[in-house]
Amino acid sequence: MTTFWLTNVRLEKGFIYEHDRIAGTETEICHLKMEDGKITEITQVLPNSDVKQMDANYQLLLPSLRDMHIHIDKTYYGGPWKACTPITNGIFTRLEEEKELLPKLLPTAQERAEKMIEMYLKNGHTHIRTHCNVDPVIGLKNLEATVNALKKYEDVLTYEIVAFPQHGLLKSDSVQLIRDAMKNGATLVGGVDPATVDRNIEKSLNTIFEIAVENNKGVDIHLHDPNSLGAFTFERMAHYTNEAGLKGRVTISHGIALGDLQGDALHEMAAILKEQEIDITTTVPVNRATIPIPTLDKLGISVSVGHDSITDHWSPFGTGNTIQKLGTLAERFRMSDEYSLSTALKFGTGGVTPLNEKGERVWPKVGDEATMMLVNASCSAEAVARRATVKALFFKGKKVESKLAESNHVQV
Repeated sequence: MTTFWLTNVRLEKGFIYEHDRIAGTETEICHLKMEDGKITEITQVLPNSDVKQMDANYQLLLPSLRDMHIHIDKTYYGGPWKACTPITNGIFTRLEEEKELLPKLLPTAQERAEKMIEMYLKNGHTHIRTHCNVDPVIGLKNLEATVNALKKYEDVLTYEIVAFPQHGLLKSDSVQLIRDAMKNGATLVGGVDPATVDRNIEKSLNTIFEIAVENNKGVDIHLHDPNSLGAFTFERMAHYTNEAGLKGRVTISHGIALGDLQGDALHEMAAILKEQEIDITTTVPVNRATIPIPTLDKLGISVSVGHDSITDHWSPFGTGNTIQKLGTLAERFRMSDEYSLSTALKFGTGGVTPLNEKGERVWPKVGDEATMMLVNASCSAEAVARRATVKALFFKGKKVESKLAESNHVQV
C-alpha cells in the first residue's frame, strides 16, 4: 500500500460565534500521513522525512461523496445529444419506449456506464448505488454490463447494484428474473410502485421481501405514488420490513408522498419509518413538492441524495455533481446560514461532516479510512453554497486517476 504525506491541507477546526450565533467556520492548515489506506497522523508540523509528499495547496479536505440513486445502465451519456419525447401516458410512456430503446443501447451499455463512473469520480464520489433494469425486454444483459463496468473500478470506489424491475415486478412477470439477478451480481432487491404499476400492493411487496430474505439482501423500492396511496404503501413497507427482519436494510427511493403529508400525519409517518430504520433517497425535485428533507432529518430519518437520470430517455437533465445538488437542496429549503449550509453536506456523504453540532472536529481523525476529496473552498458552508470544484479524490489512501483515455462520443 502507498505511504505518503498530504501536506498543506485545510481542515475545519470549529465554529466562530458572534452574539451567540454561528457566524463562520475556523480552519487550520495540517499535514496528514497516509499508510495502508488510513490516516495515521495529523500534525501542524511539516514532516521532515524521506516519505513521499503531495501538496494539497491549502485546499479544503472533505469526506468523499456517495450517489445513492442512479441508473448507469441506461443513459445517453457519452453519446450524441437527444432530448426526451413528450409524455402521453405517465411513466407508461417511458416503459413502452424502453422495449425498443434498451436493445439498441445494449451494445454500448458498458462503455456508457464506464464514462458515467468516470464522471462521478471526477465529481468526488467513491460510492455509487445504481439501479439496473432487469425485465423481459433486456433480461440480465444490462446487469452483466453494469457488473463488468463497476468491477473495473473496484480499486477506486465501492458500489451497490439494485435489481430493478422497471416494467413492474408482477406486471412484466419478472419475479424469476429478479431471483436470477440476485445470483449474478445484484446486491439489493428493487421494485417500483406496487400500487400504480403492479396493481397489487400486498403481493408485490410480499414477493420483493421474500426474495430479499432468500438472498439475505436489502431492499430499495421506487415509490412515486403521491398522497394517501403513497403513504399507505410506506406503512405496508414498514410492516414487511419488520416481518422480514430487515430493519435498517430498506430504502424508499423518491418517496414523493412525503412531500404531500403535513403536520401530525408527517410526524406519525416519520415515526413508523424510523422504528424500522427505513431511509430515504431523493433527487431534490424542483418540478413538484419536494419531500421535507430538513424536517425528516430532525425526526431521525436518514436522507441521501441521488441524481436518478443523467441525460436519458426519462430526463435530459442531470449533472452527476452532488455538490451542486446539495447547493440546490440548500436553496430549496432556505438553508443560508453558516451552520445549515455546513450540515447540508451530510446528505451527500452518508451522514459524515467535519464538525458536529457542537463545533467539534469529528472528521478526519487518526485511524479513519483515507477516502476523501480536496475542494476549492474555505469551509463546508462555502463548498455547498458556491458549488465548489473538486480538485482531487482519494480512495483508501490512493489518489484516484482516470482509467479512460480521451475518446470521441459513443454512438448509438
